[in-house]
Amino acid sequence: MNSRNALSIVSLVLVWSATAFAQDPVKTEPTHYKVVFENASVRVLKIDYAPGAKSTMHHHPDSIVIPLSASKVRFGMPDGKSIESDLASESATYMPAGDHSPSNIGTGPVDALLVEFKTAGPGKAALPASRTGMAMKVLAESPRAMAYRTTADPTFEEPAGSKHDYDQIVIALGSGQMSLSVDGKPAKTSWVRGDTQFIGRGVPHAAKNISGKPLDMVIVAIK
Repeated sequence: MNSRNALSIVSLVLVWSATAFAQDPVKTEPTHYKVVFENASVRVLKIDYAPGAKSTMHHHPDSIVIPLSASKVRFGMPDGKSIESDLASESATYMPAGDHSPSNIGTGPVDALLVEFKTAGPGKAALPASRTGMAMKVLAESPRAMAYRTTADPTFEEPAGSKHDYDQIVIALGSGQMSLSVDGKPAKTSWVRGDTQFIGRGVPHAAKNISGKPLDMVIVAIK
């Protein structure tokens, strides 16, 4: 075999390997990954692994994961090594783009939401340090976004026509009544744990806590 043919074969193997590792889990692992929402900026996935379940190697872009239950996961890596992680309920973790094969090695299910960033690079919007009527605690920070645990006061309200310079993904941490109307569409008023809504940057919206009690959410604000 001459050197040119050998080089061609090596190149094909490398291309095949990269393609094999860069699989979309929604297509290869539909039992574990389902699309909740998708647009040009983000894709939100629902993750569900029963105890003992595992998946093949697949790829995620830069992401933030929000577990809705405590779990223990082993991530197999392309180099053959593995990493074990304890995922705390209602936490958030930034995950740089890469390939892995998760296994649920805990006693309970893996129940989480994954916010995948689709743009080529981070935006330039300034993200908030505080918001009126809302307590905020930073859970995770990345070059693209910040995830906050928030509590909306019973008096929290953003009047019709309110806008922000950043995208928002709102995730309910419990059942409650919050009126949220985006771009003049009918308001969502009843929320249960894990419900997710997207508010685009510069898009007019109105929000009001109508439950009469504090409401806990995770908000992922995207630059």
